[in-house]
Amino acid sequence: MGRLEGRVAVVSGGGGGIGLGIARRFAKEGATLMIADCNAEVGERVAQHLQNEFGVRVVFTATDVTVRDQVQRLVGETVDRFGSLDILINNAGGGAGLKPLDQTTEDEIVHALNLNFWATYWAMQAAYPYMREKGWGRIVNLGSLNGVNAHMHTTPYNVGKESMRALTRTAAVEWARYGICCNVICPGAKTAAFERFESNWPETAATIIRQVPNRRMGDPEQDIAGVALFLSSDDAAHVVGMTIHADGGSHVNGVAWRPDGD
Repeated sequence: MGRLEGRVAVVSGGGGGIGLGIARRFAKEGATLMIADCNAEVGERVAQHLQNEFGVRVVFTATDVTVRDQVQRLVGETVDRFGSLDILINNAGGGAGLKPLDQTTEDEIVHALNLNFWATYWAMQAAYPYMREKGWGRIVNLGSLNGVNAHMHTTPYNVGKESMRALTRTAAVEWARYGICCNVICPGAKTAAFERFESNWPETAATIIRQVPNRRMGDPEQDIAGVALFLSSDDAAHVVGMTIHADGGSHVNGVAWRPDGD
């Protein structure tokens, strides 16, 4: 048996990057999966591939996580199809590019909060009754070192991710008595977003990698998904309200973040 045999998991942003890495690892461990992504073509292809490769049930549903009704529908559809919801991975997120704080607009802050905070809040609120009734649940939210370290020029993203982290810790305290464990992963991984950063600011990206203690960016499936697997398993029953930095040690002393040379 896989470690997630008999468990039903929702993975938002599961069409690529860290979300896909987690979905693959969960499928290997026997989980039944609901993959959510805003890209229907990619999501359908990923779901079919995972189902064929690992022989588990995988369903895709197109979801814009900045729309409350779609997030609530995602949770409801999962329970309707599979009869349960055990694991919620809030991975979908993002920012508004790079811009100094004084030039940041209110609309950019609102969008980042919708994408990183409200989407997570809506999903957690929708999932909570089912997890409480069952007396077991795992919620893993993806944070960011940008917020933890207050990196320059990413204010909307920082604010969105750190407010989500506060939400997670509060839910952890209130819901742990019902067997629901809520935790955060702050990853340092080679994603499409980091590759774009490398393309635009190659010297800064190279400096960042040199300052990572293990001298590399992580692999979504090999380095991040294993942490999500642990936090989503029975082994994590006493791990509550934690932020786990799966970043090769980047959080210890911080890394350089000066995209424009400031």
